[in-house]
Formats: sequence, C-alpha cells, structure tokens
Amino acid sequence: MSLNPGIASSFNETKTRSHTLSPQSGMCSFCTADCPGTCEIGLSAVLGAQSVYPTTTGNNQIASEKDYPLDYSHFNINGRVFGAQGVPAGTDQAAIFNVRLERTLGRRHPVKIALPVILPALLKMNWQDYFAGAAMAGVCCVIGEGSPSKDPALQMRNGKIAEFPYLNEIMDAFRRYYRGYGQIVPQANFEEDGQGLPEYAVSRCGAEAIEFKFGQSAKGTQPVTRLKDYDAALKKKATGALVHPDPEDPAVRASAERGEAPNFYVYGRLPMWDEEYLIPRIGMLRDMGLKNVYFKMTGFDPVDIERVLRIAASAEVDVVTFDGAGGGSGYSPCKMMNEWGLPTVPLESTVCGIARRLGREGLELPSMVITGGFATEDQVFKALALGAPCFQAVGLCRAAMAAANSAKKVGELVEAGNIPAYLQKYGDSKETLFADLPDLRHLYGKEAESFPAGAIGVFSYLNRIAMGLRHFAALNRKFDVNLLGPDDLIPLTPEAAELLAGR
Repeated sequence: MSLNPGIASSFNETKTRSHTLSPQSGMCSFCTADCPGTCEIGLSAVLGAQSVYPTTTGNNQIASEKDYPLDYSHFNINGRVFGAQGVPAGTDQAAIFNVRLERTLGRRHPVKIALPVILPALLKMNWQDYFAGAAMAGVCCVIGEGSPSKDPALQMRNGKIAEFPYLNEIMDAFRRYYRGYGQIVPQANFEEDGQGLPEYAVSRCGAEAIEFKFGQSAKGTQPVTRLKDYDAALKKKATGALVHPDPEDPAVRASAERGEAPNFYVYGRLPMWDEEYLIPRIGMLRDMGLKNVYFKMTGFDPVDIERVLRIAASAEVDVVTFDGAGGGSGYSPCKMMNEWGLPTVPLESTVCGIARRLGREGLELPSMVITGGFATEDQVFKALALGAPCFQAVGLCRAAMAAANSAKKVGELVEAGNIPAYLQKYGDSKETLFADLPDLRHLYGKEAESFPAGAIGVFSYLNRIAMGLRHFAALNRKFDVNLLGPDDLIPLTPEAAELLAGR
C-alpha cells in the first residue's frame, strides 16, 4: 500500500484528471497530451520553482496531507473500575471535577499552566484572539518567528533592532488577560537572535521568556521568497538578508542592465548554534533579567535531538517543544510538509528513549512538550500517556487558531443578526450562544461580557479539551494527569504494540 498522497493537493488547488493513479509516482496512470495540466506537474511546468511552496498561503492554514502508518488513532484508551489514585477512593472525592490538570513547567522560575497544553508559535490570521484566549485558559503561548517583519515601524541600526513597537502590542494581547497561569514567549530564529530580538524583547518589552528556534515539523529549512525584480533584490541585500543570486555580482548587474536579470530569492539563514554559543548567550540574557528559556525542536536526526537535550540540560533550559511531522504553517514547502522528519508518535517515542538514557547519566532535563497534528482531547490524553513522564504538555496550534477564527466569525454574524442556522437552537445572542461565557465571567467579572468572541472561542475550545481529559483520566481512576502513563493505552496494531512495548 502506497502512502503517497499523490500529485493533487489543496496546497496549490491542483487535481488529477483521472481517479486511477500510479501508486509510486502519484501521477494519473493514463497521461494524455490533451490534458491542460491540472496536477502538480502541470502547475510546475508553468510556475517552476515557485510551485515548491503552496500557492494558497496567506490568510489560511495548511498542513500535511500524508496518512502516516502510525498515529495516535492506533491506540485506544484503557479504563479501570476499582479504586482511585490521586484522591481518596470515595464516591464524593473520586469525581470528574476533582481530576487535577495543573502542571508546572521550567526549572529556575517555574511557570504554572492550568491544563497540560500550550499554544505553539504563531503570528498570522487571528493571532490577537489566539494569544488572548491562551491567557484566559491559563496556558503558555509563543509568538512565531518573523515578527519584526510584520512591523512597518521597525527600525534597524547597524543590523540590530532599534525600534519594534509592534512587539509590545502583540504581548499585550496576552498580558491584558493574564491571571497567574501561562506565559507569552517571543520566538527568535537564528537571524532574529543576531538582530538582537531577545535583548529588545527583554529590555524594552518586559519579556520574561524567549524561545530559540532550531526547527519545526513542516519546515526544516528557512523559507525562500521570490522577489519582484532587481531593485527589490538590492534593497533586500542592503538589509543584511541573503539574496540569490547576488544582485551586486558584476555579471548579474550587467545582466540586469540588459533587461536579462534572473529570478531573485531572499531566504533565511539556517541555525548554526552550538554549545559554545548558546550556553553563554543564555547566561547573558539571564543577566539582563530573562527568567525562562524555551527551545523549539523537531523530528531531526536522533543524534541532533540528543545534542539539543544535552545543551538544554547544561544551560538549565526550562522547556523544549518537539514538533512532529504532519504540521504546517503555509510557508513551508509542499513536499516538506508531507515527506520530512519524524512523525509525532515515533518522535515522542524516540525522545523518551533518549531522555531515559540521559536521565540515567544524571542529567536534569527540561520540561518537554509534544506537538504536531493534535486537535481533540483523546489525542492529547494519548500523547500525555505515551510520553509520560518525559512530556508534560501537548501543543495545540492549528486547532486553537481554527477556534479563534470560527468564534470570531460567529461573533460577527451574531452582531449582524445573521446567526447560522445550525447554531440557532443554542441561542440568539453572544451571551446565550457562548456556553462557557459564565466561566469567564466568574474569572474576570462582568468585564468578560465584552471580551472578543474569538478569544472566548479559544477559551471555550480549551475548556472542552480540559473536560474531555478529566473524563478519560477519571475513567482510568487517575485523578491527576501526573499519574498518566503507557499503561493507560491499548495498542490496536502490531506497530503500536511494538512501540508501546518499548516504552
């Protein structure tokens, strides 16, 4: 059976002419000269190198279309009927609402989260409600890479960030609703670190944490963007960016003067961090007042995973997030989203194996988070159980943004007096439709009634995750998520059984 998703994709709104495909190539088994080229090959014949990236990016979310041979659906959740762990074994105490979901992340300055979830790096679409909802739910959230490029008021001096007022606005989306749980974390990739983003975030914006980005599941490399023309290439190079080909090369300049310039691309630098740089760098930022350090890692080679964990242990990093293949951002190469890196289940298992070995060496490891394709409470429970005790939380990115977007849209429709037919049976106003608004009112007072609908949607979505986790934990008579483990899972396939046996 081929796992090939074929050469038709919503990434580029392409389709195959025939439903009968050649399994290995993904092409139509019958390819005719009369076809106008509706598939990926046809689009590539027109757009060339640009078709490596999705043409449907922008104000959209895009993720892998590959059906991996092992995922969390290959496990069922176990259940027990005797006794109780975490609370007294009495009918009043051993109840769903007594399941403890709180966890603490970090080492030097522990961060409490109200449930074992974080919202990973993002800065597109409805980010305002994404971050606000994280604060309301009491979880951590991360400001994605590329944030300086979003600010028209950005000022650079000698290659360093001098003014970046937008960052305070972004952080305030969370801080406005902060209630003692969670943390908002600006992320810095290799180039942004060199531009002094961490220093600016700490000294000018009061950031308490920074996440250093090694990679993400969908994009092991940095993005490549085609520039409009030769002049645009010159301007980009003047900012210190990498541009290919070099517009200042005499041969390229002469070609441009003849009206024969090639395509120009600007692209990011790959991280070239190592122990010698990162450990002193983190120490310097802590001297400036930085409290928490996060790493963002992914399904790279296991040797690299181990090295990152060793660096994290040496530098007393608080949290490392591992992102499994199958995710997406919209700025990732199409085939990289489908074909690159360790999928989430094998990644989680691999990291646990490495962590156990490093633990036996006596290393004190950071808190760890697994992300990559999670949307519902059963998936979150399974990941927490499979990754116990190594992983403390699960990242919900695309799903939380979907909640922010859909709730915002519902709010707009309610204000317009055009409540969708499928929702009309639940209420006829914002107060009656959003069922968890009373919980927010209890936390924040009547001010909650004016909260943005999208943020209420993120809070409500995460409230559903919390309620579902409580049900599954109570089903196993475990009334604290810290008690979850691989024995709470039932393998459904030989591959799942083999992986579980190795845990």
